[in-house]
This record gives sequence, structure tokens and C-alpha cells, in this order.
Amino acid sequence: MAITNRHLMILVLMCNYFLFGLLLNSVGIVILQSINSFGVSKESAALLEGFKDLPIAIVSFFVASLLPRLGYRKAMLIAVALVLLACLAMPVIASFWATKLFFLCVGSAFALIKVSVYASVGLLTNSKQNHASLLNSIEGIFMCGVLSGYWIFSAFIDDQNPASSAWLNVYWLIAGLCAFNLLLMFTVKFDDRPATDSTTELTTEPTSKLTTNPNPASPVTSPFEDFIAMLKLVLRPLVYSFMGAMFLYVLIEQGIGTWLPTFNSEVLRLPASIAVQITSLFALSLALGRLGAGWLLRFIPWHLFLAGCILAMATLVILTLPLAHNVEAKADSHWFNLPLAAYIFPLIGLFMAPIYPLLNSLVLSSLPQRQQSSMTGLIIIFSALGGTTGSIITGTVFNQFSGQTAFYLALIPMACIFLLIFHLKRISK
Repeated sequence: MAITNRHLMILVLMCNYFLFGLLLNSVGIVILQSINSFGVSKESAALLEGFKDLPIAIVSFFVASLLPRLGYRKAMLIAVALVLLACLAMPVIASFWATKLFFLCVGSAFALIKVSVYASVGLLTNSKQNHASLLNSIEGIFMCGVLSGYWIFSAFIDDQNPASSAWLNVYWLIAGLCAFNLLLMFTVKFDDRPATDSTTELTTEPTSKLTTNPNPASPVTSPFEDFIAMLKLVLRPLVYSFMGAMFLYVLIEQGIGTWLPTFNSEVLRLPASIAVQITSLFALSLALGRLGAGWLLRFIPWHLFLAGCILAMATLVILTLPLAHNVEAKADSHWFNLPLAAYIFPLIGLFMAPIYPLLNSLVLSSLPQRQQSSMTGLIIIFSALGGTTGSIITGTVFNQFSGQTAFYLALIPMACIFLLIFHLKRISK
């Protein structure tokens, strides 16, 4: 089959999402290495999550309505160029404040990328089925970036000298990936004019809630009016109940995902490179969990499925964390002689994975079409706040007490979500 410009445009979207999957989920690795290399406390290192998440929420809200005028390719060029400069600065400056600035740039850039990619998918498809298929493929590539990140970073970590800053050399490689993406975008014809042309039909059928298709008859609203509409939406019982569940879920996921490399290193006594590599099981579990959930939900009611996931997560925490007590360090640690907890605990991702997309689907399908864009904005904002809060709380408890205590604490939000599931089931009708 001949490669068309449409295929190249899709390749651009996938390459950009792979790059940001690698970067966004490296925060847990960078926290571990910042503690080792820069000597910062766990509380200070936990702030990196906020430097990543909060710009995503803020920039997404304010620039979403402006990108069609700028053009999606230009927005992605700006985003990748910003990250390229940030990557070049990391090994040159080699300090903790540079990592804060780095994740500030990555978060801001991802906001541009996410809005551009989601809108571009609508321009490249002509049916709901094609839209869903392409978007799922792109999200799958994102998970490939997440998985590869653990192995790429671990290759640059010096286990013999934990305080070494040699791991920062990984950013030269990532800068090369950024340069490749920029070159690819410059060489591909990326026609996004339909996104700014209100007289042009983008598709023969509305492809997605995320498709950019301005209606000339619709009133033009200001960013302030959009913000007020979002605040009013929060007053609905369905929405604030959903937001509570969403906030608590992301708090759990980011708290565990971000601190798992440090838990593996300090509690399970693994070398830093192995501690990072074994965390890839968590990302793999998340990917497999979301794929498997799509099949299981054809047979199981969503509220019972989610309740089962929460119970399985809690059971895994209660049964696995005792195995992490009094683990002795091994001089010859490798993938086949690690403590049992190192293999079992990351499997929590299998049960955690379906919760986020299912909650999103529930609330969006329960709201009128005109309110779904505002709802999407709220999802981004509350996800960012939950992720930052989870990382800070887990890091603080980890430092003051222990890694086991920090992860046991996740049982509290799990119990709250379990109760909210049946509340959401009742009011969603």
C-alpha cells in the first residue's frame, strides 16, 4: 500500500505522543535520581509532579480555543522545540532547579500536543469508528513511550555511583528524538485549514466530541465565560461526585506510579537501574488492564466491574506490602532473584487501569453534548490536581514514616471510591 500524506500525518501524531509518553512518566525516575544525585528531600522532590501537572491544566484551558487560529502543526512545532531546548539544558545545568524548569516546559508543551493531536484526529477521520480506532492507536503508542522510558533511563544510571549525574546524559538522546520529530513535521504537509474554516465540513459525520468543527451559528464565548460555565457545571451532583472519584483515583495512581522506583530502591533494596526497570511492570499492567477491560465490560455491569477492581487493588496492597518488610540487599541483584514484592505489587496496575477511562465515559455520556467540552476541561484540571496532591502526600509520608506506610495510605481513597461507585450508579440514571 502506498504511503500517503495522511499516513505521514498520523506518524507525526504518533511520534509526538511516544515522545511525551516517555517524558511525562519519567517523573518518578527523576525523583529517585534527584534524591540520589542532588541530595534533595523527598518532600522537595515530590514537587516535580506539580511542575508537570499544573501547567497541563492551566495551558490546556487557556489555549484550547486559540489553537485552531494558530494551526495544529505550528502548535506542535512550538511544543517539541520547547522540549528540545529543555532537554539540552538538563545535562548542561545539572541541578534540581533545572529539573523543575524541565517539567514545567514538558507540562506546558504536552497541553499543546494533547489539544492538537485530539483535534487533528478529527481532521484525519471520517466516521466515529475510524476516529475511535485512530485515537486508541495513538494512545497505545503513548503507552509504548511510557514502557520504553523505564529502560532508556535505566541504561544511563550508574549503580556503582548513585550520586553520579551521568544519568542526565539520557537527555542528549531524547533531544535527538525531539529533533527527529521536528524534522518530520517540517517535511510533512499538514493541512489544518478546515479547523479554522467555519464553512467547511470536516467529515460527513461527527467523529468525536473532540473534533474541531466550529458552528458559525454558535455564539462566540470568551475564556472567562467558558470558565464560569465550567464552575456552574461542578454544582451538578453527578459532576461533583464524579470529580471526587476522579481526584481520588489519580491521587492513588500518581502516588504509587511516581514513588514506585524510590520504593523499589529504598524499601526493596534494589540497585537504582533495576528499581527503574522493574517499575515497567506497572506500566505494562496498566496497558494490559485497559485492553482487557474493553472485553470484560461486554459481560459485566460497569459498577460491579469497578467495585471488583477496587477490592482487588486493596487486597493486593494488604497481601503484598508485608512482603516488603526487612528485605536484605543482594550484591548480585538481577531480574530473576528479586524480592517477591517487586514482581507482585506492580500488578496493581491491572486493576487500576480500567477505572479512569470508565469514569470518564460515564460522566461524558450522561451530559448533553454542549457541556462535554467544559467537562473535558474539568477532567484535565482535577486529574492534574489529584496527581500533584497524591505525589506530595505519598512523598511526605514516605519521608516521615516509611514506604510501606505511604502505600498503605492508598487504602483510604480506595474505600472512598468504592462508596462513590454505587452513588454514581444511582444518580447517573
